[in-house]
Amino acid sequence: MEQDRKRWDLKYRERKFKPGREGASTILKKYLRFFPRGKVLDLAAGEGRNAVFLAEHGFDVQAVDISRTALNRAKKLALSRGVRIETISADLDTLAIPREEYEVILDFYFLDRRLVPRIKRGLKKDGMVVFETYTADQRARAKEGPSKTKYLLKPNELLRLFRGFHILYYREGIFRERGKRKAIASLIARKQRAEGVGCGV
Repeated sequence: MEQDRKRWDLKYRERKFKPGREGASTILKKYLRFFPRGKVLDLAAGEGRNAVFLAEHGFDVQAVDISRTALNRAKKLALSRGVRIETISADLDTLAIPREEYEVILDFYFLDRRLVPRIKRGLKKDGMVVFETYTADQRARAKEGPSKTKYLLKPNELLRLFRGFHILYYREGIFRERGKRKAIASLIARKQRAEGVGCGV
C-alpha cells in the first residue's frame, strides 16, 4: 500500500493545484435532486471535486483516496467553499465499507470489480450508487485513461455488475467531457426499487 500511496502522491504533486478547476461531474449536477439525503461515500475522491459539491448541497460526505496529497487538496477546496468533508486515506483494494451505512456511494474513474459487492452492502435500503468510468474503447482514443484492459469496462458490463438494482440512468459510448471526447459508461442505480419518479435519460 505504501508504494502505491507514494506513486499517487507523486502524481498529484506533479499536477498544479487549482482548487475546483474541474468542477463536479455532469451527472451529479444534473441528477442531484434525486439523491436521498444523508451520508455519502466518495471512493477514489482525488482532489474532492465531487465530495465538496455534495457537501455544499447539505450531504454528509466521506472522501476516500489512497493519496494523502489529493485528500489534503480536497480539504483545502472544502475550506475555500465553507463546507466540511471527512477524508480517509485508504487502499480501496482492501477498504472495508460498513454494511448499510450510506445513502449514496460514488465511484468515478476507479474500476476494481472486487469493490462492487462492498458497494452494494454499504448502501442502505433505497440507497443509490453513482458510477462512471472508462470503457475498453478508450484505449484507441487517447493517452488518457488506464492502459491495462482489466481497468476498463467491457460492453454493458456496468449494467451486469449492478444486476438486481433499479437502473435509473445509464449511458455508454463516446461523449464530450470537459472539452475531451471520452469512451465511458455512466450509471445511477437504486439498491431496492421504490415508488416514485426516476431520473431516466
